[in-house]
Amino acid sequence: MDQNISFTLKVWRQNGPTAEGHFDTFEMKDIPGDTSFLEMLDILNEQLIEQDKEPFVFDHDCREGICGMCSLHIDGQAHGPSQGATTCQIYMRKFKDGATITIEPWRSAAFPVIKDLVVNRSAYDQILQAGGFISVRTNSVPDANAIPISQADAEESMDAAACIGCGACAATCKNGSAMLFVAARVSSLAKLPQGRVEGARRAKAMVAKMDELGFGNCTNTGACQAECPKQISIAHIARLNREFLSAKLED
Repeated sequence: MDQNISFTLKVWRQNGPTAEGHFDTFEMKDIPGDTSFLEMLDILNEQLIEQDKEPFVFDHDCREGICGMCSLHIDGQAHGPSQGATTCQIYMRKFKDGATITIEPWRSAAFPVIKDLVVNRSAYDQILQAGGFISVRTNSVPDANAIPISQADAEESMDAAACIGCGACAATCKNGSAMLFVAARVSSLAKLPQGRVEGARRAKAMVAKMDELGFGNCTNTGACQAECPKQISIAHIARLNREFLSAKLED
């Protein structure tokens, strides 16, 4: 059975993208170790409401590790102290009794703070709208199943499609690059015949939109792969580069 722990929380507060932010400090007492990180934040907000104080804002949705909404930097690490997990999958047993835990929003110029721990990640949506889709008619499931795809290609495509677009890669990268996100989206379609039809246009359009939105350049430090909750490989970045250069050569 998990023991209760007590700890100090330093939570970032900020009223908007242009407002000056600061940390507020809270003392948390006797929190069960099997409490999830987001449940712990719920407990803190309930305490603040009972004290007639303003609760702080954080993002969440599924709480099952598949939506990417719970985008927090915890003690300087994207999503917290576990690899291959989102913030909602972190439990308080991962922290030491008496620890000081610092919580911040994503730190990226392309993700401006909306309020407190919530950032605007619509830049990723704009990149997807630029080319992260197929417009070719694939008909019904039996028709799609009639197209032969090797198991290796199918598995590689599915591995890339596991990206949940949380933004940890860009927030972790020292350059603020979104290359791992873009590469995962491009790669998931590039390995399928349905995605090859628009392959050249897709790579150029998504890279152009990424640059337009102010994301930095990739220098292959591997930090994005290390912090990705779905452990997307930077090998997909190599494929994106090949797709992009091939498209440029065709032009």
